[in-house]
Amino acid sequence: MRQPLVAGNWKMNGTRTAVADLIGGIKAGLGGVESAEVAVCPPFPYLAMVEDALQGTPIAWGAQNLCTEVSGAFTGEVSAAMLRDFGCRYVIVGHSERRQYYGEDNQIVARKEAVARQHHLVPILCVGETLAQREAGITEEVVADQLDAVIELSGVAAFASTVVAYEPVWAIGTGLTATPDQAQAVHAFIRGRIAEKDAAIAAGVRILYGGSMKPDNAAELLAQVDIDGGLIGGASLKAADFLGICAAANVPR
Repeated sequence: MRQPLVAGNWKMNGTRTAVADLIGGIKAGLGGVESAEVAVCPPFPYLAMVEDALQGTPIAWGAQNLCTEVSGAFTGEVSAAMLRDFGCRYVIVGHSERRQYYGEDNQIVARKEAVARQHHLVPILCVGETLAQREAGITEEVVADQLDAVIELSGVAAFASTVVAYEPVWAIGTGLTATPDQAQAVHAFIRGRIAEKDAAIAAGVRILYGGSMKPDNAAELLAQVDIDGGLIGGASLKAADFLGICAAANVPR
């Protein structure tokens, strides 16, 4: 059985006051959500604050990025060991915004995925296609290349301790959402691609949907057989919206 996971990606948003209010709201409203795992990924400066606030709660926390290197002269970077030092369980790797704005190609993302696991972090590996790629009919080719880069570097066993997040890039921050059938089709492709190498690992890997999931569409998306939760962007910045998605995911798989 795959435990649903709802992870909030706060992106580059927040102040001390806003973070305190958001975490307080999530903690106050999460009662009854027991089947789903819940996590938040704040910007680096707020990790210590989130760690303090969430100690002793069922809510996990993580980071939005990490360096490919373990330590050294890499000004401005943050290592996996540093994230572990602040109690992180998860780290997002390969988000489309990192790929698009900061030049992270499939090989860089695969290295980040590997270093995260080596330091006992659970990578949330983001994969997905742009609107132009979808319209060109190459969604599966694009996603396969993104998955294969990890398999080529680390082997399919990497997915035994990795979460995958499918994010149709055209549905991030646009208000557009893949239909449940569209999302399910790509989730099934991802599971099938991994199953080509190892069926048991494929059956266990959690695949999240990461394209404008909201309280009003979460239940329908999460009802799909291969959608195991959500990587939530904008809706994770409002406690009520985030809690609505958590409630929709609170169903044993």
